Amino acid sequence: MPVLQFDTSAAMTAGEKRAFARRVRSLYAEHMDTGTDHVAVVIRERTESELSIGRADPDQPCLVLDAEIRRGREFERKRSFALAVMGLANDAWAIPDPNMKVVFTEHAGEDVMGVDRVGSERAGDESN
Repeated sequence: MPVLQFDTSAAMTAGEKRAFARRVRSLYAEHMDTGTDHVAVVIRERTESELSIGRADPDQPCLVLDAEIRRGREFERKRSFALAVMGLANDAWAIPDPNMKVVFTEHAGEDVMGVDRVGSERAGDESN
C-alpha cells in the first residue's frame, strides 16, 4: 500500500493532477509488478519559495517525490520507477532533470494499513 507524495512548483489544473495520478499509479504497477487499487498518490502544489533543490535552476519548476513503499522492492525496480516518473513530469511540465528528486522510504508491510486491511511482507506477485 504505497503512498506516493509529490511536492511540486509546477502549475497544474485539477484535470492534470488527476491524469498525472492515474499515470503514476499505472507506472507503479508496471514497475513494481503489482495492482493499482492500493496505490495512494498525493500532489501538493508549492510556490517557488517553498520548494527548492540545491542544484536546480531556480527559474524552473521543481518536483520531489517522497515514495513511502513496502520494504523488499529490488533497487532496479525502484530506479526504473523513479526514472519513469521523472520522465513523465518532464514530458508533462518540462521540469528539468536537475530540478527533480525521488526519495524512497521503506516500511514493514504491517506499518501500512487501510480500514479494510493491513499490508503484508512482499512475497512474489501480490497486490498490496
